[in-house]
Order: sequence, then C-alpha cells, then structure tokens
Amino acid sequence: MDYYLNYEGGRINFSLPSGWNVLTCQDCSAVSEVQDVDREIERVLDSPIGSLRLEELGKPGMDVVVLFDDIQRPTPSHLAFPHILNRLNRAGVPDERISAVCALGTHPLHTREQLEKKAGKETFRRLEGRVYNHDPRSNENILIGRTSKGTLVEVNKLVAQSDLIIGIGECMPHPYAGFGGGCKIVMPGVASYRAVADHHYTWMRHRNCKLNLLEGNPFYEDIVDAGRLSRLSFKLDFVMNERHGVIKAFAGDPVEAHKKASEFASSLYLIPLAKRPDVVITSAAPLEIGVNAMKSLLNASFAVRTGGTIIWVASQKNSGPIMPLVEQMATKETANEYHHRLIRGDIPDHLKNFGISFIMMVVIFKELSEKLSVVHVTEALTKEQVDMMNFIYASNLDDAVSATFKSMPKADVAIFPSGGSVIPGIA
Repeated sequence: MDYYLNYEGGRINFSLPSGWNVLTCQDCSAVSEVQDVDREIERVLDSPIGSLRLEELGKPGMDVVVLFDDIQRPTPSHLAFPHILNRLNRAGVPDERISAVCALGTHPLHTREQLEKKAGKETFRRLEGRVYNHDPRSNENILIGRTSKGTLVEVNKLVAQSDLIIGIGECMPHPYAGFGGGCKIVMPGVASYRAVADHHYTWMRHRNCKLNLLEGNPFYEDIVDAGRLSRLSFKLDFVMNERHGVIKAFAGDPVEAHKKASEFASSLYLIPLAKRPDVVITSAAPLEIGVNAMKSLLNASFAVRTGGTIIWVASQKNSGPIMPLVEQMATKETANEYHHRLIRGDIPDHLKNFGISFIMMVVIFKELSEKLSVVHVTEALTKEQVDMMNFIYASNLDDAVSATFKSMPKADVAIFPSGGSVIPGIA
C-alpha cells in the first residue's frame, strides 16, 4: 500500500516494509472558513460565553486597554478592533480612553509599520498615539503578585492600571499550554521577561504540560492564574485553518470561552491512536517555514513510545532562524544541565535577544535526542548540521525508512501527513 506526506505544497508518496503495522495514516480534514468574518465577530460579541457583552462591561469614565497578539500569528486583529471599539463607544467609553498593546511576550519589538498592519489602519487612526508594543524588559512593568503556584506576575503598566482589559487572539494546539489563546495574551503576552522565564522554565518539562490538555496542566493553570490576577475580563479568540482563514470565533470570559474554543480545535485535529507506536513518520506541513517546522517534531514526540523513532520530514529551506538552536544543541551539556543553566539566568550572549520560548527549545530537543531516535529528512540542512542536533541525517524518505527498518524489522507505525497541525490522541 502507498502512503503519503504533505510537503511543500505537494505530496511525497512512499511505501512501507511488510513487517510494519500501520496504526493510522489519517490526514487532518480540510476545514472550510467562514465567508463573512465581520458577521462572525458580531455573532460572538452579541452572545458571549460566560460574560456580559462589552456594551455592559464598559462604563463611562473607564480607561480600557485592548491586547492583541503579534505579527507572527495570523489572527485578524485588524478586523476585530473596529467591532470592539464601536461597542465600547456604545457603552460610553470614547476612543480617547482606549489604548492597545501588542502582546509580544518576549518576541522582538514591532516597527510602527508592523503594528499598523496587525492592528489595522482604522485602529491606528482612532487610537492615534495609543497603540504600543509591550516591552518585557521595561522597568515600568508592574509587579502585581504571584500565582497560587508561586509564579511571579509582573505585567505591562497599562494592564496594571487600566479599568478594563480585553484581549484578541487565536486558539490553536500548543505543545505545553494544551492550547494557545485565552489568558496567554497576558502570560506571556504582556508579562515581564523575568516573569515569563519564571513560568516557562519552571513548567516546561512537567509531564502534564502537553498538547491537548488543560485540566491538570500546571503550565496552563498558572497562565489562568496570571490572567485572573491581571483582571483580564473579556477575550475574543479565533480558530484558524492552515490558509490563515477564520473557521470560527469564540468570545466572552477568557477561561470559559477558551475552553469551548479548545474543544472545537481538538475536534478538528485529533487523530486517535490505540497505542503508542514504535515509529512515527511525520511531515512539517502545514507549518514548514523556519522555527514553525519544529512543531511537527514536538507533536510526534507526544505519540511515539520512549526509545522509539521519529522520521521527521522538513525541508528546512529557510533554516537561518533555527541555526542558533542547532548550534546550542551541539554543546556537550545534557538537557538537564542546560535547563539548570537557564534557571540560573546563564543565557549565552548571542541568544539573549531571542524569545524565551525559542531558548527553551534547546532543552526540549536535547531531551528528545536523549530519549528517542530522530531521523531528519531534509533538503537544506547538511549532514554535519543534523549531526550537531544529535539527530540522524537522511536525504530522502525512502532511505530513512530503510535505515529504520534494519534496526526495527517489526514495528507499529503512525503516519501524520500534516504533522504540524495534528493532535495525537492516545486511548
């Protein structure tokens, strides 16, 4: 039987040895997008989940801040903003009392042009001079407390001082928080660098901090605590497809609406598995560019058994952004030693301008290489570069399958044609 992986806008077809038993080769279903995004936004703002409408939350005299995610995400903030501003106006809050903050987390600051592209021209005109970058290293970030787990909560000054905090974001599967969206617009979105480090480096290796899990996930639960402490009152989250089209929107209480959005996203991308396979064959599609390609490897790691093999197909044609990660993976430190280095704040100088989520990948991928065999099928990376990652190089998928078969003539196999969006579900 022939199988396939989605790859660079096309497909790679391949076959498997007769001794291998395929548990699944199911692809994620193509999901159509809504035809009228403005109407979808109005629909969810009219009937929010677990919350009053914005027209009832806003009051005359209030100072309001609207948080929106950064340009690395496809969230159509430029479409959402006018609806939110208009409803706040109807509540008696004029544009002059509303500010907007791009919730960058620890990502690089945006240019004015990037902020305008993300928030939209109408928003820039109506909130002239009041659309800001969040700066995680600013001395003006305000310490407002600690979560119930003891994590520092230090947030943007506008968030700490405003009367009403609203967020715009996207709900998608997340390898540690279960799903993105919800209160992540606060932590890490508008939290200080040291607060994000405290949170991420504490929980990044807990076994319950994983894809498709909210309840009992301390990474997620700490984020919710931070959101509540910060008084995040209302959230609009979009579920998007691989073409960056809106599938559905959810709005209301940041926790309750997010749970509904997460359940919906899970229904789209969950691939059930009766057992953990010995081998996972996965493509980076549809997230094949730069650091995003790494997500498919993380997704596969949640499925494969300890000591198993992942055959990871990613062209890495835009490999520049990941080279600092590759170089750090080549150091002699174990995952545990590198993790302790991060907790001490001993960050290599050339990594200090990278986001914390990028830096923590060094630990995660070191740990993967210690627990699993990863065969990396790539066009653009050299064998020497793949060796630096402590992975096994293969120039094509057939060679990767043949090499794995020699060491594992009998195996249960899972094939993820679109590994960047899949949620492996173990029964």
